[in-house]
Amino acid sequence: MQMRTEALPADRAARWERLTALPLTVLSVLFLVVYAAPILRPDLAEPWLRACEATTVLIWLMFWVDFVVRLSLTRARRRFLRDHLFDLAVLVLPVLRPLRALRLITVVLSLSRRAESWARGRLAVYVGATTMLLVLVSALAVLDAERSAADSNITSFDDALWWATVTITTVGYGDHFPVTGAGRFVALGLMIGGIGLIGFVTGSLATWIVDRVSQKGGTAPATADDIAALRAEIEALRRQLAPETSPAGDDPDRRSHAAQPSG
Repeated sequence: MQMRTEALPADRAARWERLTALPLTVLSVLFLVVYAAPILRPDLAEPWLRACEATTVLIWLMFWVDFVVRLSLTRARRRFLRDHLFDLAVLVLPVLRPLRALRLITVVLSLSRRAESWARGRLAVYVGATTMLLVLVSALAVLDAERSAADSNITSFDDALWWATVTITTVGYGDHFPVTGAGRFVALGLMIGGIGLIGFVTGSLATWIVDRVSQKGGTAPATADDIAALRAEIEALRRQLAPETSPAGDDPDRRSHAAQPSG
């Protein structure tokens, strides 16, 4: 009975996750749109700006509701907080909130039921989508922070996108750089994310190369068709080696030849 009562919160949490996965994904994409619209179009009319700001706050509150509900449905709450630090950071740090749109990628990948050989393909899609979203969000965030600064050198989305691409690839030309505290905070997050992605991609590529070399150096495992063909060849050899006539003691012709004297 105790095991059953302990399993109920986990079942309720899993049910809540399934019910809210798609709505939160849609809200994530919508949040990214209303977050980017005032930044890319600063000349929007005042009602549109207020609508975007109100939508952003509303979606942010709904994310908080989702987090609090999931926390209340689990028994090990400290462990839940420790395992969901990223979700907590998404809620606490407004810059990272658009990263919840990554749920769209995880939902798509979870629906694909492929063979094991497609695992790296799914992983490549996920990493590529994560990188592009991180660059896009960082460009929007740094433009929002730097545009109003007096001595800023990032004043357009083109500059921001160029800066984000150069930063995440660790090239660092130095032609564009943040000068405000918020912009530097965005740069710090982008640098850490870029280092993590580069290390992840490098490790995955090295693992793939090692696996390919191991597969070429070893013998291929036997399949069911190979085993069936081998059994058929063995059976054919047995039939060829089996005596087609009766033994010599029972053959009258062989007995008569054996009885005649030689020479």
